[in-house]
Amino acid sequence: MDAPMERCFKLAANVDLHVASADGTGERVVDGVTHGLVGAGEIVKFEGRHFGMQLSHTTRIDGWRPYSYFREVMVDGAFTRFEHEHHFAMMDDGTRMRDEIRFAAPYGVMGRMAEKMLLKKHLIAILRRRNAVLKRVAESEEWRNYLDESAPVPKAARPPAEGFARGWDKSALLRG
Repeated sequence: MDAPMERCFKLAANVDLHVASADGTGERVVDGVTHGLVGAGEIVKFEGRHFGMQLSHTTRIDGWRPYSYFREVMVDGAFTRFEHEHHFAMMDDGTRMRDEIRFAAPYGVMGRMAEKMLLKKHLIAILRRRNAVLKRVAESEEWRNYLDESAPVPKAARPPAEGFARGWDKSALLRG
């Protein structure tokens, strides 16, 4: 993105921009941090329509290194496991943002089939749409609708006693 890394990080951690980028799902925030920036240890509960069903997804920020990285982990929702890492790096031509998602569907063999046939494509489409909105906003004056550039980013909290920066199975990695 042709925008400062700090701006890109703050936009990616902005709940209002997340909702704006979820056009077509009716996604909204129903609990936890409902507006502005989410930070270390905080929880957000989203509701939206996917595959014709109203679903909820509650996530906790359990990794937080402004302005280079944050990690969301599902604490309640339709998946057995869902982890989303956001990586940011300053490059010669702007900010590079990379998303990594690891997930597992419930229901054993049927869930694994759904992962391969539906869920992976659906999640990639969501990420592409979200990242296109984030890029458009970051590179224009529209970012001012979501951020007060002088507002500080929440500081890193101590990691939770358990579950922080656990190892992961690379076979479950979703790349778009």
